[in-house]
Amino acid sequence: MRPPPSCSIIGNHMVTYNDQRLDLVFGALADPIRRELLHELSQGDRSVSELARPFPVSRPAISKHLNVLQHAGLIRRTKQGRMQRCGFKASPLASAAGWLDQYRQFWEGQLDRFQEYVENLDDEGGHE
Repeated sequence: MRPPPSCSIIGNHMVTYNDQRLDLVFGALADPIRRELLHELSQGDRSVSELARPFPVSRPAISKHLNVLQHAGLIRRTKQGRMQRCGFKASPLASAAGWLDQYRQFWEGQLDRFQEYVENLDDEGGHE
């Protein structure tokens, strides 16, 4: 039996569209240049030329980074005459933050239980 077109199977795990989107977002965020581009765009829309100016890489390299960000849904590109402008789209980051939050809650719970354990040791005089 084949999975629906929007899904793929890896081993025994089904990867849904949302999982694929998260992979794209985290992959896009893995590069320091792309993170800096997002930071710049979070301050307001910029032209590709404005974005490329501070980086020690070629314009084609910046375009490739922007393509990765666009594919992940993190930016939008519009054309104004011969100029391309880019803008920041925050919603994919909210999904990534939600995914990370599950693990934050887990680790906070683990640390709370560890603190209780240490406090119980102190109460019992279990250390010398």
